[in-house]
Amino acid sequence: MVGPRGDGYAGELPDSQEAAGYHGPQLEAFAAAGADLATALTLADVPEAIGVVQAARAAGLPIAISFTVETDGRLPSGPTIADAITTVDATAAPDYYLINCAHPSHIRAGLGPPGPWVDRIAGTRANASLKSHAELDEAEDLDEGDVATLAAAQADLTAALPALTVLGGCCGTDQRHVAALWGTAG
Repeated sequence: MVGPRGDGYAGELPDSQEAAGYHGPQLEAFAAAGADLATALTLADVPEAIGVVQAARAAGLPIAISFTVETDGRLPSGPTIADAITTVDATAAPDYYLINCAHPSHIRAGLGPPGPWVDRIAGTRANASLKSHAELDEAEDLDEGDVATLAAAQADLTAALPALTVLGGCCGTDQRHVAALWGTAG
């Protein structure tokens, strides 16, 4: 797994060439070590995703791209999920996509009208909290949210993502949250 260059929620975001140069050595090290897949988590913009895919392909690795979204369902840099996926796919398509580090209701808000791009989303890793990234960043304690609200929101999201095969928790989740996401006792 690789993450965004720097703070994905604030500051200057790399262009695709800078991202490929930054992520390339780590992805090459993964390949040399025998990794069979790499995933880039919590990406906030399209150019970095393109650069990660280009670097993974140069290293000979399959790659999954995981975007994050704000409470309005858009990437922190502004694009919709649909625009981000279709733009990356047009330039450097990864093997599949995930959305992580966001509450399922925030992800669901970003899906908009369905299209073929929805079938490219194979996973979600949900935050427990309904708070924005900015609110979570300022919080003194990790918000564990409400387990029942999280599970209901994930059930609604799952119904909208026909290719979903990867499901897990992100910030603020523990075994209770993950069990509820899978509909089992925690």
